[in-house]
Amino acid sequence: MSTLALKGPQWVTFRQHRRTVRLAGAAVVVAVVVIGGLRLWDAQTPDRYVQDGYWLPTNENTGYGSLRLAMEYFSIGMTLLPLLVGVLVAGPMVAREFESGTHRLALTQSVRPAHWLRSKLVTAGAVALATTLLLTAVHAFGWSRVGGSSQLHWADRGPYETLGPVLSAYVLLALAVGALAGLLIRRTVVAMAVTGLVTGTVLFVLGAVRWDFLPVTTITGPAVENASVLTMPEDGLIMGQGLIGVSGRRLPGWFCAPEPTPEGDCRPDEPVAVQYLDYHPASHLLPTQLIETGIVLALAALAALAAFRVLRARHP
Repeated sequence: MSTLALKGPQWVTFRQHRRTVRLAGAAVVVAVVVIGGLRLWDAQTPDRYVQDGYWLPTNENTGYGSLRLAMEYFSIGMTLLPLLVGVLVAGPMVAREFESGTHRLALTQSVRPAHWLRSKLVTAGAVALATTLLLTAVHAFGWSRVGGSSQLHWADRGPYETLGPVLSAYVLLALAVGALAGLLIRRTVVAMAVTGLVTGTVLFVLGAVRWDFLPVTTITGPAVENASVLTMPEDGLIMGQGLIGVSGRRLPGWFCAPEPTPEGDCRPDEPVAVQYLDYHPASHLLPTQLIETGIVLALAALAALAAFRVLRARHP
């Protein structure tokens, strides 16, 4: 067991931030108690049979409603986890060391600067990843019951990040960005703000373009007067819907009578051939996650490399 014990700078880092480690553990315990308790409450009321083998929660099942609401907040909270990790590393763990000058003590104890920073990142990364994986497991336990209900679609912000490896990748990115910001700025509050801004920007930008990573699946159907609107097969994510002219060109507007109407929804300049619907099926979740995870890990590696280069330049 002695080989598994923390030593040197890692032990110092753990001791310095043991309160944060305890808070992370407490967060996991609270999540287990709340989600587990709500699952037990939900199980007290049997579902009602609908048809074709489908069962739905009854209106009297307040446990299900409470679980669904808790999962909404839980999913949103999980997206904030990378921001919290980055802020912690940038501020109390790195920038404050330089701001107060306590880093000099560590560097005079026969500890090389690179080893000093590596120890901090490894310790923080181990705690952050362990917390993320445990919370993800708790989320999966709740998701198995309420996934797919209102505000809990697999492509929504929150559920998407928590249903695969991408959240762990964002945690590692925040870790690296926090270290780089702390080394460059060396002011606790400013480094924390910059880290939160950079990490949040990456989350926002990739969240806005992630559904362009894979081509959409398109279905078509007749587009005549009184034709029914196409509906998605499976539990998909709709990306676009409209009409296609006889030339193959996608047209603005929607269904109407063959003759123009005051609303201007018709296309009198070109006959309509079919209607179309673009969507991502649920099977695109994992490939999209893997592509995004690769991008985020590449950014994390670049930020970590830059952090060690900055440290080496200032403390050769």
